[in-house]
Amino acid sequence: MNYRTIIGDRKIELEQDYMGKKAWPEFMQHDAIVGKYWANLYSDFLDYQFAVKSDNSLVGVGNSIPVHWTGDFSKLPAQGLDWAMEKAVDDKKENQIPNLLVAVQILINLDLRSKGMSYKLLDSMKLVAKNKGIKQIALPVRPTLKHKYPLIPMQKYIEWTNEKGEPFDPWLRVHIKAGGKIVSVCSESMKIQGEISEWKEWTGLNFQSSGLYTIEKALCPINIDLANNIGEYIEPNVWIIHST
Repeated sequence: MNYRTIIGDRKIELEQDYMGKKAWPEFMQHDAIVGKYWANLYSDFLDYQFAVKSDNSLVGVGNSIPVHWTGDFSKLPAQGLDWAMEKAVDDKKENQIPNLLVAVQILINLDLRSKGMSYKLLDSMKLVAKNKGIKQIALPVRPTLKHKYPLIPMQKYIEWTNEKGEPFDPWLRVHIKAGGKIVSVCSESMKIQGEISEWKEWTGLNFQSSGLYTIEKALCPINIDLANNIGEYIEPNVWIIHST
């Protein structure tokens, strides 16, 4: 098959929106910071959005944002994706020259999963960085199978291995095989808050006691506080660095 990378095409937004709604659970659509700055991906950072196609078929889409980082690349903020979304917009306002490309998401066509397409999307993201003269890529990775083990701390989970001594999680394994390096856990990568009625709508569950709940597709429990009518989910991700 002939694969080609498409960068900066406004049609990517429509494809990303369609694929994202199929890929992510409803509660993941309600991160306040991501929601606040999402439109900036296509208004201010169009050249960092990409898709991969094979002939006329869509393989997947990717979203990324450029930031200026003065610290050690192995010591990126615990706020992960939320930090990157906000910082990219602030950096642009201040005319900062970016030196780090941060992945927002990579979405693979559901019909093509487990067929090595992730490597194609990672290569395309590296191409985006190279085109902009950026040598480092950071991804706040959401491990594929972590939701099946929500009570295991992320720091412990990333130490799990398979029978070959490789990372247990398939998405982490892809990154390592593609030359990436796990550098840290970003323990507060996404923060999602909502009223109890909203969490009922998002999850289909009934919350009649305050406390921690495990919900489908969440990487860790959510905290329900009936007295204050609020539920909070703080998602940990894993910072992985790639060099271009």
